[in-house]
Amino acid sequence: QMQLVESGGGFVQPGGSLRLSCAASGLSLRSYHMSWYRQAPGKECELVARITSAGGSTNYADSVKVRFTISRDNAKNTLYLQMNSLKPEDTAVYYCNAQNMLVRLEFWGQGTQVTVSS
Repeated sequence: QMQLVESGGGFVQPGGSLRLSCAASGLSLRSYHMSWYRQAPGKECELVARITSAGGSTNYADSVKVRFTISRDNAKNTLYLQMNSLKPEDTAVYYCNAQNMLVRLEFWGQGTQVTVSS
C-alpha cells in the first residue's frame, strides 16, 4: 500500500522552530517531485515549498522564504520541512505531496497540525 505519513507537527510559540517529516512506504520517492502544502482554517490550500526529484531545485512561497527549508533524503525515502522563526500565520495543517508527471501519479499524506501561538 502506497502511503505518505507526516510527523513533527505540534504547538510552538512565535519565533520557535519545528521540523516536519514525511515518510513514504510502498513507493520510492526518487522519481517524485515533492511538495509541502498547508491549509489554515477558512483558507484555501497553498503551496509552501517544492523540491525536485533529485533535490537540485527548490522553490518557496514568498511568505516562508528564508524561514523554511525543504529537503529530502531519497535513501531514507523521506521529505523534510525545517520551519524557523514561526509566526501565528503559519498555523495550519501541513500536507506532504508526491507527484510524478511522467506516469501521472500523485499522492497525499494525511496532514499534520502546526499551531503557533503565545
